Order: sequence, then C-alpha cells, then structure tokens
Amino acid sequence: MTRLSSKDTQYWLDTAHALADASGAVIAPYFRRRLRIENKAEGRAFDPVTAADKAAERAIRKIIRERHPDHGIIGEEFADLAGSSPFHWVIDPIDGTRAFMMGMPIWGTLIGLVHDDQPVVGLMDQPYTGERFWGTQKGAFARSVDGKVKRLKTRSCANLSDAILTSTAPDMFKAGKEAQAFSQLSATVRMTRYGGDCYAYCMLAAGHIDLVVEAGLKVFDIVPLIPVIEAAGGIVTGWDGSPATSGGRVIAAGDAALHAQALKRLSE
Repeated sequence: MTRLSSKDTQYWLDTAHALADASGAVIAPYFRRRLRIENKAEGRAFDPVTAADKAAERAIRKIIRERHPDHGIIGEEFADLAGSSPFHWVIDPIDGTRAFMMGMPIWGTLIGLVHDDQPVVGLMDQPYTGERFWGTQKGAFARSVDGKVKRLKTRSCANLSDAILTSTAPDMFKAGKEAQAFSQLSATVRMTRYGGDCYAYCMLAAGHIDLVVEAGLKVFDIVPLIPVIEAAGGIVTGWDGSPATSGGRVIAAGDAALHAQALKRLSE
C-alpha cells in the first residue's frame, strides 16, 4: 500500500466519509420503495440500475469535482473522468443493486481512493443499518448500528476444511473450467453460502468469514474493499495471485496460509 503522511491519510478518509454521508442521504428515500428498474445488459442478461444508483453517484461526483477538480473518477453508472493528479476515486454507488431491489440490507456504497495506482483509502457504507467499514494504512475499522467504532481483524483459519466460503452467486462463474474450479474449492471447505456482495468482504475483514471467491468483477466492485481487507490483516488477489486492482477473478482470505491453499485448489 502506498504510504501517505498521517495527516494526509486522515484528510482523505474524512473526505471519503463526507462522500458516504452525502450518498447515503440521497439513497435513503429510495430503499424499500417501488422503483423503476432499468436493464443495462443486452439480450437475456440482467444488469439492473435504479434511480438511486444514479442519484448517489451524481452526489458523490459533484462533491469530488467541487473539492478536487484535478482528481479522476471511475464510477459504475457514468463515464470515467480523467484527472491530472496522481489521485482518482473509484465509486460503486450501490454494490448489490439486486439486493437493494429486494429490500434486503446487504448492499452498500463503495468509495475508494487510489494514489499512483495503489488503493490508499477504502470505505463501504450501509446507510440503512448505519454500518460503515473503512480501511487505510492506519488500520481497518467499523462503525456498528449503535454508533460505536471498533478495529477490524480477520481471523486465523489455516485449513480449507475449516473455512467458511462465500460468493455472491454461483452463476457469476463461467461454465467450464471457471465454474469447475469454484465447485472443487467449495467441495473442500466446511461451508459455502451465497449472497452478500460487498458486505461479505467486510464480514471477512471483521473475522466472520474466511474466504470470498468471485469472478467477473469490475474495478469499482473490488478496489474500494482492498484497503479494508488488507488493513484488517487479510489478503486479496486475483486467482493467479496477481493484484486484484483490475477486477476479474478475485479471491479474498483472512489468513495467508488459507489464501495459498485456496489458490492452489483453484489452479487444480
């Protein structure tokens, strides 16, 4: 992780919190209300977007452009904005739109700051429950529903047979080798559960889950979560062990030994 001064780290974290506050206020009136759902995908595929997604990203972009006009922005709902500084923001206004549509509070707003191609601040906000998770070089923390803040730490789990594995959905894996690799890993662990989107990665950072394995992720699906996981003591990479900053096939683990075993299993 790129090292920033303590003062700079706090400044950018405060900015991320301000962005989350603004987006949460915009999203709140839409949750558990009747929504018009648009489909961004072609053919029979389904990639939903709601007015809440778009309104939240507009709110975040507006603040960034006002405060830091030289920063780049990568977001899910609108075109990338190039910047002239070493910083750019990575935004997913509602990660888990399907859960949002269903009224289930396992979605979140993802906000990440990248400096010289390295994620330095990451935040996931769940405005309905009031929970918020964030990570920087100073550590990973969570604000619970009662408003208390605590430090996050992944748990030890060195053996696949003892691990709890989660993934958003089984159909995110392409038929063939990709799906077979996940199936082989799933057959080795103690338990596999589906659902959760960004919330699952935060539960890994909090020490409740051991592995999150997914595929087909976009940059904004994972980059804001990397500082949270790493600052909590976890590790997140591609299935080949490469950095996860480009998305695609991603594996996150709370224990380095478990991560190595899972990578080996996926490669088999």
